[in-house]
Amino acid sequence: MMNMSLIIIMFFIGNMIFVSKQKHLLIVLMSLEFIVLSIFFFFMLYLMMVDYNMYMLMVFLVFSVCEGALGLSILVSMIRTHGNDYFQSYNLI
Repeated sequence: MMNMSLIIIMFFIGNMIFVSKQKHLLIVLMSLEFIVLSIFFFFMLYLMMVDYNMYMLMVFLVFSVCEGALGLSILVSMIRTHGNDYFQSYNLI
């Protein structure tokens, strides 16, 4: 039960960082990866509790790695075109 409460606290801390730190794209991406990590731990604990196959964890990890690579490529593209990762310096219109 202690592990479950730690995972829930990790998830909410990641969400709080995601909501409060919207100035830099890198911090937003890192908080999203932290949320994915806490969901992975929850998924792993749940699958171990019900004694199920861990194949779905590999599928989840593949999708989370693809999400991280996509976010990193967007970050590199924005830094190359604008010179920084501040959201306030972009004109979205």
